Amino acid sequence: MTIRYIDTLNLKGKRVLLRVDYNVPYDKAMEITDETRITATLPTVNYCLRQGAKIILVSHLGRPKGKPVPEMSLKPVAKRLSEILGRKVLFIDQPLGEGVKKITDSLREGEIALLENIRFYPGEEKNDEGLGKLLASLCDTYIDDAFAAAHRGHSSNDAVTKYATECAAGFLMENEIEYFKKAMENPKRPLGAIIGGAKISTKLDALKNILNKVDYIIIGGGMAFTFLKAKGCNIGKSLLEEDRVGTAKAIMDEAKRKNVDLLLPVDVVAAPAFDNNSPRTIVPADKIPDDLIGLDIGPESIKLFNQKIKTSKTVIWNGPMGAFEMPNFSTGTNEIAKSIIDSGCLSIVGGGDSVAAVNQSGMADQISYISTGGGAWLELLEGKTLPGIAALDK
Repeated sequence: MTIRYIDTLNLKGKRVLLRVDYNVPYDKAMEITDETRITATLPTVNYCLRQGAKIILVSHLGRPKGKPVPEMSLKPVAKRLSEILGRKVLFIDQPLGEGVKKITDSLREGEIALLENIRFYPGEEKNDEGLGKLLASLCDTYIDDAFAAAHRGHSSNDAVTKYATECAAGFLMENEIEYFKKAMENPKRPLGAIIGGAKISTKLDALKNILNKVDYIIIGGGMAFTFLKAKGCNIGKSLLEEDRVGTAKAIMDEAKRKNVDLLLPVDVVAAPAFDNNSPRTIVPADKIPDDLIGLDIGPESIKLFNQKIKTSKTVIWNGPMGAFEMPNFSTGTNEIAKSIIDSGCLSIVGGGDSVAAVNQSGMADQISYISTGGGAWLELLEGKTLPGIAALDK
């Protein structure tokens, strides 16, 4: 692809339509409870300000299904962004049209406006050309910095690019693209993938794709039990996708054919119930008693996985090793994070649960790169071309 990046453009005096992902969580008082997605865009926003651009921010929030929903207004975001930047962010809550265009045309250099939730318009998720054209009419330059929305081809990240005079990716989008290239297109080897999480079904396409690229795969989390079942192991009451047992066996066979080392847990931390206070016991992964559930990888598994990870030059990680949200079953996930960091490799973490797990571990600042996109990151692992990125290929 030939994608222009923001620092190759002259933005002085230009109206810049900046697509961001401010899909942040609110509490009942409409206060933002996690502003990570706001702060992630600050390098791009501040760059535009320094260049003397006039910024029009566009984002979605939640799933209002094409109609205004007061609880999904971006007004609290405008307020918080004003506080972070130390300058006023004008919130435009009127419908797109001539009135909004007059406001955006009158912006001065260094001024910022935030449009109301773009998903209040039914055409957004339909990738409506008319809405894309309307958005493009507000700007001289379109910048996409919303990687987490890149796996959706919508008006604000696809149709708009057909009408905007010039298009480019912001710094956040650039980082996502470039780090993925480092990991999957031209990696330093050995290249390892650590894949966890609850279900094999959600990671199936990713597993099939990365088998062609990695030197080894470590399987953890609930999905490991489907693989163990495929090997004929007794997994007790552990999570099992019965209809994916054959698939798991096929993946293991394919890994063997491709000479990709596929590692499964050799022991697990098991308990009678999915409860942080449930009594724990360490059992062999292939002989889990019928009345127990595997909820984390055990110490021997940690040791085995660590030996593999420490040989790596590049590691991609998607999915926790166990029920990390419960402190008594978070050890495996935390130890894997530590192993990755201690290896000194290029480490890239993507996916909502794995990002949450790394943040919870307190080691996030030692990971080379943490992706902001859950679904988008997974689709890249699956080998898909993301519509929001393809639209920038001009």
